[in-house]
Amino acid sequence: MTNERRVLVHPDRAALAASVAARFITTTVDILHEQGDINVVLAGGTVANEVLEAINASAARDTIDWDLVTFWWGDERWLPKNDPERNELQARAALLSHIAVPEGNIHPFAASDEGTDLDSAAADYAAQLEAASIEGTNLPRFDITFLGVGPDGHVASLFPHQPGIRESGASVLAVRDSPKAPAERLSLSRPAINSSRCVWMVLAGPDKASALGLALAGASRDEVPVAGIKGRRYTNFFVDREAAAEVPENLTASTF
Repeated sequence: MTNERRVLVHPDRAALAASVAARFITTTVDILHEQGDINVVLAGGTVANEVLEAINASAARDTIDWDLVTFWWGDERWLPKNDPERNELQARAALLSHIAVPEGNIHPFAASDEGTDLDSAAADYAAQLEAASIEGTNLPRFDITFLGVGPDGHVASLFPHQPGIRESGASVLAVRDSPKAPAERLSLSRPAINSSRCVWMVLAGPDKASALGLALAGASRDEVPVAGIKGRRYTNFFVDREAAAEVPENLTASTF
């Protein structure tokens, strides 16, 4: 199976969110027609939530049979269940609370006030993944995985120069030393992310330009974790013009 890395440049942040939302809807409908169900991994962050809001606002939103869509998360902050900084709450407000998706199809990470500790929460999420796994693996068939990228090149909660980016065995990591608050988090590992059929990274703003440029220029994954991310079939970077400032022109495709 071939893999492609593509950088798709949009004129601004609003156009970026609308374009990714439209592509998500059409791709999801196609995958459902092809295989009957779909597993989607959600990301946290402002731009990721703007994409979910754009999906919700789309007139084509309900062309998707949401009964057949299962949602997972790439990472989560170790915070109380109702903390507004949790990725789960933000995704519910942006999209999940507005669509007819069964609650059993939504798989959030545990929260810090749910009577468990960080290590047990990581083990529990790994067990949920394994329970939904495809034959011969310990993971579901991730069809579309959304990721944000930090100015330092981190993805999910895999940060530069930290052991998480080098983990090769576990599917889920308990993170205790995040340089970005809060220090404690839960995250899919790099191999779990890279098992995805399609990885969609969504970046906006000039502070993301350096990380994107370094990743595409072949930086090491320890230095720039996003450089170590590659989906099985497609790895798409959806960016605005500011985030694309340091990407070689021959690697980009303009949408305007």
